[in-house]
Amino acid sequence: MGDYAKALEFHQKALKIKKISLPPNHPNLAISYNNIGLVYNNMGDYSKALEFYQKAHKIKEISLPLNHPDLAISYNNIGQVYNNMGHYSKALEFYQKAHKIKEISLPPNHPDLAISYDNIGSVYNNIGDFSKVLEFYQKAHKIYEISLPPNHPNLAISYNNIGFVYNNMGDYSKALEFYQKAHKIKEISLPLNHPDLAISYNNIGSVYNDMGDYSKALEYFKKVLKMYEESLPANHSQLALPYNWFGKIYRGMKDYPKALENFERCFSIWKKALPENHPDIAFAFSNIGDVHRLMGNYERALSFHRKALNIQENVQCNPLECATTYINLGETYREMKDYSTTLTYFQKGLEIREKKLPKDHPDLAVVYHNMGKLYLSTRKYSMAMKHVQQAIEIAQEKLPSTHPHLLEYKDTFEEIRKKM
Repeated sequence: MGDYAKALEFHQKALKIKKISLPPNHPNLAISYNNIGLVYNNMGDYSKALEFYQKAHKIKEISLPLNHPDLAISYNNIGQVYNNMGHYSKALEFYQKAHKIKEISLPPNHPDLAISYDNIGSVYNNIGDFSKVLEFYQKAHKIYEISLPPNHPNLAISYNNIGFVYNNMGDYSKALEFYQKAHKIKEISLPLNHPDLAISYNNIGSVYNDMGDYSKALEYFKKVLKMYEESLPANHSQLALPYNWFGKIYRGMKDYPKALENFERCFSIWKKALPENHPDIAFAFSNIGDVHRLMGNYERALSFHRKALNIQENVQCNPLECATTYINLGETYREMKDYSTTLTYFQKGLEIREKKLPKDHPDLAVVYHNMGKLYLSTRKYSMAMKHVQQAIEIAQEKLPSTHPHLLEYKDTFEEIRKKM
């Protein structure tokens, strides 16, 4: 499974023979280019994948009618690579071209239309437009329920996608419900070491992390890492994901040296596998910076957060990731007692989160708590109390009663109460 070098070797041999025996725009050449592009995409070499997908597409444009289904496949492949590269407007453009052809050529409940809705939804997810994401994922799910048997793998993907949206919206119990539905189907329909099971473990682990159940989260991400190590090349960008989550989990457990070690491993993989201005690189910088802050290395923290911001403010990325960097910067300045700069960054982060997230999202509680701590430091106790109460209200509604965040918010509340 996953012997990409072998696959590449055979596809390149086939291409060499076809180039000798066929005219330059023969459809069979497009098939070879497409196959090579697919291997490069699976290897995480997105610039090479794009090069070969575009060669295939060029031939198809010459040799096929405008609305031929093979052109939709071609648009879809190119869209997927742009999505992987973090070029989200380009990804959306190509996915929509593919969808337009499918709408013309397929019946309204065809499973390929559902895949198209899923792809468009995934781009909206990457740019943080969750209402759009849910709209497209639910359209896809409706088709899957009508057209597929109850344990079909594509239904699992659909449950998974909807779970992902609920997770991003902060509805963790709903997210877990959909992730477990997806996992149940995958366990029935897939071999034990199939990569899609790793995705399932990843998603369930992420919810447990968000719910503050760090030991459960760790258990799931260790499964993910084992499966990725068995199935992916050494520098594939996806190999970074378990390390990123280990970093988050250990940070939540306050084991900062372990958190830093894992965030740095994640960064070293992404650095080799992704373009230098990819949104994930910025995300890695921000995480490393946050751990340096927690360890008291404030100047190093600022340096990493600025690197993150330099990417995020100059490429199309998820605004919520930008908000996290603003908030991390604010926390660093708060620790350094530069309270006016702290307020500026907290307000920038809060503005994005209030615009993009539901009013009761746990990530809003984090900022309200941060604001509360800032006002506590500047002795504005009534403002501090107001913000911490907002944080507690959200956390009590959305998080388990033992969640570390809720306990921390209550501690801050008591600290403010004693000062008033």
